This record gives sequence, C-alpha cells and structure tokens, in this order.
Amino acid sequence: MRPAPPPMTPPQLVLPRLVLPDGPALAAGFGTGVLLFPDGTLEPLAGKALAARLAGLGPPLVCHAPATLRRLGLSRLAGADVLELFAFCRPAEFCVPTPCGLAAALGLPEPHGPEAAAALLAPAAIALLRGLAAARAAPRNRDAAGLAALMGRAGWAWAGSVLAALGQPHAAPAARALSIAERLPEWEDAAPPPPPGSQPVSGAEARARLASLLGEAAELRPGQADFAAAAAEAFAPRAEAGAPRLVLAEAGTGTGKTLGYIAPASLWAEKNGAAVWLSTYTRNLQRQLDAELARLYPDERARARHVVVRKGRENYLCLLNFEEAAGAAAGTRAIALALLARWAGFSRDGDVFGDLPGWMHELFGPALSGLTDRRGECIHAACPHWRKCFVERSIRHARQARLVVANHALVMIQAAWAAPAGAGLPTRYVFDEGHHVFDAADSAFSAALTGTEMAELRRWLLGAEGRAGRARGLDRRIGDLCATPPTLAAMLAEALAAARALPGPGWQARLDRPAAPDLAGVAAGQQNPGERFLRAVARQVLARAPPDEAAPELEAPPLPAEPFLSEAAAALHDAIGAITAPLGRLARGLAQRLEDEAETIESAGRSRIEGALRGLDRRALRPLAAWRAMLARLAQAIEEPEFVDWLSLSQGRAGTVDAGMHRHWIDPTLPFAEMVARPAHGLLVTSATLRDAGEPDPEAAWAGAEARIGAPHLAGPASRAALKSPFDYPAQARAFVVTDLVRNGPPEQLAAAFRALFVAAGGGALGLFTAIARLRAVHARLAAPLAEAGIDLYAQHVDAMDNATLVDIFRAEEDACLLGTDAMRDGVDVPGRALRLVVFDRVPWPRPDILHKARRTYFGPPKEYDEAIARAKLRQAFGRLIRKEGDRGAFVLLDRATPSRLLAALPVPVERVGLADAVGAVARFLKA
Repeated sequence: MRPAPPPMTPPQLVLPRLVLPDGPALAAGFGTGVLLFPDGTLEPLAGKALAARLAGLGPPLVCHAPATLRRLGLSRLAGADVLELFAFCRPAEFCVPTPCGLAAALGLPEPHGPEAAAALLAPAAIALLRGLAAARAAPRNRDAAGLAALMGRAGWAWAGSVLAALGQPHAAPAARALSIAERLPEWEDAAPPPPPGSQPVSGAEARARLASLLGEAAELRPGQADFAAAAAEAFAPRAEAGAPRLVLAEAGTGTGKTLGYIAPASLWAEKNGAAVWLSTYTRNLQRQLDAELARLYPDERARARHVVVRKGRENYLCLLNFEEAAGAAAGTRAIALALLARWAGFSRDGDVFGDLPGWMHELFGPALSGLTDRRGECIHAACPHWRKCFVERSIRHARQARLVVANHALVMIQAAWAAPAGAGLPTRYVFDEGHHVFDAADSAFSAALTGTEMAELRRWLLGAEGRAGRARGLDRRIGDLCATPPTLAAMLAEALAAARALPGPGWQARLDRPAAPDLAGVAAGQQNPGERFLRAVARQVLARAPPDEAAPELEAPPLPAEPFLSEAAAALHDAIGAITAPLGRLARGLAQRLEDEAETIESAGRSRIEGALRGLDRRALRPLAAWRAMLARLAQAIEEPEFVDWLSLSQGRAGTVDAGMHRHWIDPTLPFAEMVARPAHGLLVTSATLRDAGEPDPEAAWAGAEARIGAPHLAGPASRAALKSPFDYPAQARAFVVTDLVRNGPPEQLAAAFRALFVAAGGGALGLFTAIARLRAVHARLAAPLAEAGIDLYAQHVDAMDNATLVDIFRAEEDACLLGTDAMRDGVDVPGRALRLVVFDRVPWPRPDILHKARRTYFGPPKEYDEAIARAKLRQAFGRLIRKEGDRGAFVLLDRATPSRLLAALPVPVERVGLADAVGAVARFLKA
C-alpha cells in the first residue's frame, strides 16, 4: 500500500490516513496500454511486453477489468478495479463504467486519451475513499469494516484501502456482515384495496395535468397536449363487459408521448383509487420511464409510495439463494457476494438486473449467477426470509401503488396465469412501444418442447440429483405439506418417479452419440422417453432441413412425421401423462386441505400451500398440458391451423445445444385479446411506428396497425389518433443508400465503409447489423483503425458489457461509436451529438423461417407483408437519430439492392450515391 495525497478538508473534519494499492494505473487503447506509476512515469506498452511488465508489479489500478483485458488482448489481469471500489463506497449509485463516467460521477475533469484516463484512476480512488471516510460513522457503514476485512481475506485488492479509510485497519472479518436479511425491514400486508372507481378523465383535465408536469420553463412540444387529450379516452368507463376502451395513438418521435400518457394515467389512478399499469418492451425502457416519473413525484418518498417497477421474479435477489451461496463462497465469488450484500442494504427494490449496476455482472460474471429464482423453486412462507423477500415486497407494493411500470412480457404472462377467470388483473393499461405487442405476445403465448425445457422441469421436480448445485426438488420444497393425509405423499412420490422419463443430466452428450439402430424396437424401449424423442427430432431435422440452411440452427416441419418420430412422440405423450396425472391429483388434494382445514390452518401454512398450488400450476401442469397437445399432433398427424409447429436442432462447436418442437399461434394477438385486452376496461397502445409508412391508403394503414395489436378480435371499434413529429426532418437529417458496395462482399469491404463513414462523422455513430457474425467480422477490422483516429468503439456481442451499459457509455461519450443488432435498433434514446450518424449494413428483411413462412401467407399478400416488416425496422432505426430540437444526423444504408418501396419509411428524401459521395456528404452536413 502507498499513502494517498493528504486530503483538503475543513479543519473540523479529521479523516484517517488514506492508502492506495501499490501498483501503477493502467488504461487501454486498442491493443496498447499505458502504465502510469506513482512517480509520474508513463510507459506505453503492448502485447507480450505489457504482460511481462505487469507480471512483476503489484495489482494495477484499472477501470472495468474485463473490457481492459479485451482491448489489450490479454488473457488474465489481476488488478484493483476502481469500479469495485465505487460499488463498495457508493452502493446502488449509477456510474458509466469508463474513466469518463467515473470523472462525471465524482466531479473530476473529463479525461481525453489513454494517458489522461490512467492519470484519473488514482484521484478517482482517492475521492471515493475520502467520501467513505467522511461517512464512516453513519449507520449504513456499521458493518462496512467487517465486510471489507472479509473481502480482504478472499483477496480483494481494495481491502486495505477501505479499512484505512474507515479508520479500522486491523478490523476482523465479520461473517454476519453478509447477513442481508438482518438489515432489511419486513414487509407488511395491507387490507385488500377496494374495487377501482369509474370516474373518467376528460381531455381538458389531461391537458391541465400535463401543463403542471411540464412547468413553465419546459420545452413546448406541439401535439403533446393533443396526445394527452386523445390518450384520456382510454380512461373512460367501459360500456360493456369484454369491450375495453381501446385507443391507438401514433405519436411521432419528439411528441413527448411519455408525459403525454402519464398525465391522464396518473389522474385516473388518483380519482379511482387503483393502479394503471404502464408497460414497455425492455428493462432499459422501464428504467427510462421510471426516471420520467420524477416529474410527477419529485419527492423520492412520495415516488416510492406511489410508483413501483415490476418485473418477473427472476430479476430479484433471492435472500435464501444468497445465504446458501455466501456460506460456501471463496475467492472471487466471496468478493462479488460481499459487494452484493453491500448493495442490498441500499437497493430500492433488490432488482439485480436494474437497480444493481449492469457492470457488476460484467466484472464478476458467473460469480453472481444463481442468486435469483430463475427456476420457480421458491418455497414461499417456508423460507426464513419470506417476510423480507424483495419479490413479495414488490408484489404487495404494486397492489397499493398508483402507477406500476411493467414490461409487455410480465403483463402477458400474468394474464395467462390468471386465465380463464382474469381475477386480480389490472383494469387499465398503457402499452408504450406498442409496435412490439405482437412480438411480446408471440413469445409469451408460445410453447417449447425442447431438451432444455424438459431438463429444467425434471430439475424443478427432482432437484440436483446428486450433482453439485443448490437446486431444491419438489419433495424438499413441499414434502412436509404432503405428510397428511398419506395419500398426498404417495401422489408426490408417483409424480417424481415418473419425472425420470424426462431428459436427465448429461442428455446433450448422449444425444450426440450414434443413435440406436432400431429406435422403435427393443433398444428404443430401453431409452429415456424424453431423450428418445429428441433423437428422433434431430434425425428428422437433419433429413429434411434445406441443404442451404446454415448451422447452427436447423428447422424442419413436423408433418408428415416419419414412423420413428411418431412412435417416439406417442411414447413421450404417455410418459408425460404419467407425470401429469399424479401432479393433478396432488394439486387437488392440497386445495382440499385448504378447504377442510380453513378454521385451523395457520397463515404461514396457508401461504405455503397457496404458493405450492401456483407453482404446480404454472411450472408443471400448464407446460405439461401444452406438451401433450403438441405430441398428440405428431403421434396422430393432426393439423391445427391456428398454430404453427416446427422442429429445431441447435448445434455448437462442442455438439448439440438443444433440440425439440415449438408451437406458436399463427396470430398471437388472439390470446392477447382474450387474456389481456378483453378483461381490461381500457387500453392505450402507443408508438411512433404503429402504422406502415409505406401504405398509401390511410384506412389500410390503420387496419394493419389494429391487426398487429388484436383490435379486430375485440368488440367495438378502436379510437385512433395520429400526432406528427414536431421535428423538421428535411432540415435536421439526411439519408443515403450506398450503391457501389457488393452486397455479399468480403468483410474488409464492409468494414472499410463503416470506417470511412464513422471517421467522417468524427464518431457519434451507431452501426446496425442484421447478423451477429457480420457485426463481429466488421468489429475485428474496425476497432484498430478507429482507435488510431482517436475514436472509441464499443460493440454488442463483443464487449464484456450488457446492452444497457453499452448505451450508457455511448450516451455519455460524445465521440464514441457503437455496433449492435436488433436491441440497439429500437428503443435506444441518445439525444444530442452523441448520436449523429446511423449506418445500417443491409435491408432488415424478416428471417425466412417456418414461422414467418406461415404468417406471410396468413397475413399476406406475402411480398407486401415482408416489405411492411422491413419498412418498420428501417423507420425504427432512423428514429434513433433525431431525438430533440436541434439534433442533426445522417442515416446511411449500405445495401444497393434496397427497393425504393422501402424508403417510404423514412421522413426525408433518400439519395442513392457511391460510398465516396456519401462520406463527403455526411462530413459536410454534420460539420455545417
């Protein structure tokens, strides 16, 4: 340890002596690192020379070790990551995980270049340690020294620095510092809320609420008040059961639709004493929407009472999983869990994929895995931490909140679970990013009979089966509930014995072995029915997949089925029936216990049985029923026109990844209308891209939008509203199609085009790709030339960062560039100069798979259906470019085969030019 410079503090504040790790600071360019030593010496090194130099030094100070490793081409780096120190000193606080992000979070000068980034790291660490030292007596830091000592024992490079800042350099490790639950308050049940009222919200009221939210100094957006008034119609009383008030509102980019719908939604919630669910498509968009609600509730305590962000339970830290993991953790995992324990005491809601900085997962990877309830193994009231559970707290909070920020997937899954009665569902919804309703419904209401899904269900039923792991089988979770009457225990035992028909541990390796010569004969009878079915699927897929369809994913129709597949399907159908029957009897028996023991059963016991019934229904009985229906089709060759079924085989370098059968609704808005929309009283569906911009007939364009959200399946017409964007696109944007690139040319040609355009813009560019392989190939050839030009490049599927972190970095660093695929094309909000160029590698045609083939015929005409999808994707990509008044940007499509019909999606004229002309035009426009 080396002493830090003496602090500049007021005379009345005496801080402990601060120390830093002994190593130099290390910052990365692309392939080249800069070492800055405490004496001010700078050493730029690369490759083996850098690795050899680091081998003889103490842990270097770095920012985001995995990203530093990747940029330097190193395989290993034992450093003192300043982000880890940030996570300890400022838990649950936001920070962009780069040197510039650290500087912004700590109020330090922004560094430019690797040398300045290296020079920032020690001052950043000192600032963090000084802040910790100043607050060392605060109650929240009561266990900080014991926790840091525990981390030091596990090898944490910052332990000595933190203990010195806390004034306890010799503190002993304290295992109790990992006891998160001890420091959390218990949630409390509240009385059930009364039924919601039916008071409407008028257009005038919505306009007035919007004005109060905006304040006098806010930017005036033409059309925003009109949007709020139109949205208010979704909050009128429902006239007939099953006929919700449905409003489709297309609001051009820049309209300000978020506050536009918050205004009537918040008014309705206040007037009627019930929550409005505000649903969007991704977690990143949930975070943006939650931030907007600070306008409505600027006081944090008020916002905490009235707003809740809801996600699936797999997003929340499970206290029992954490406790079990912490008890056996060592090394890196012990450090990761200690930082997680520190965070949990400050977290708003225990959301490890939202409230926890995304870069924590990047720094520690698998060390933070297995800490949420991803497998549906919750034991509910039998858990010693149930009264402090983050999930249970969130569920109860949502019942009392005014606004619930959710996502489309959660809304639809909850509706499916509540079907057919629909009890307990919200009555008012707002679906932002409404053009994704179709895709979200397609995913939520589908079924997959695959090796992975069957093996997961077997694990849910049987547990880890002697393997390393903490999986709790059904007997361990609810066995004591089945002790009386004895018949329940027998039902449970029968179901668990039958579950061994599902693929067992190691099924993927067995699937790759040569198949038995007679799958239908004696050898087949000796096979696990689940694994026998997977072998048969793989065999038929390999026989029928089109010869030009590239691995690793192959598809084939299930019918007509070969005899070996039909027989395997029939055998698995019967085997699944043998699991379903005793589980169904067990569920009915547990429900009968609730009825028979209503007067004597304790509250905790009732809660456990109710939780067990929900788990049996959602995790086992429903998927098993869907699988049996799919297998019946195969075994009996039954055609079901409302569904699209197909077989799949996924292969990787090491062999089979997965295989199975898939079922999707050909029109997924049918179950959406039945389970979500019809039970509701009002729905607002909004987006900037609801209609097909290339459809010349306005009525046909609206009809297409209504079909994509299921309006034709509901009684009564939908209300329509269209608000134009306030932006002057012809003045603010340019669009080009490059005509002299070979469509399937070498990656060097494509990378050269991206390089020329990115350099012409001076950075601030988003590169979009329709294939991950092309993105990686271009990145490999683009990163070094951009680094030479002083432009940082980040990439989805390449950098050791999640999408939200990449977008945060891109937004914060004005001249950086970012490469991505679908997730970056839609829903990314980066206003200002940080995004001034969008380059698309080619036309985003829909993937020509079996599901798309069926839908293009069903929704057709096929050609028009394909073009409408491509136009929507282009329009969404262009929409990333201009986000506020004063933005300027260029859109470039590197596909000379782009049909002119698709370009109607863009709100500006499109010039077809060569690459050199496009580069020059981009440079001139952005520098004008």
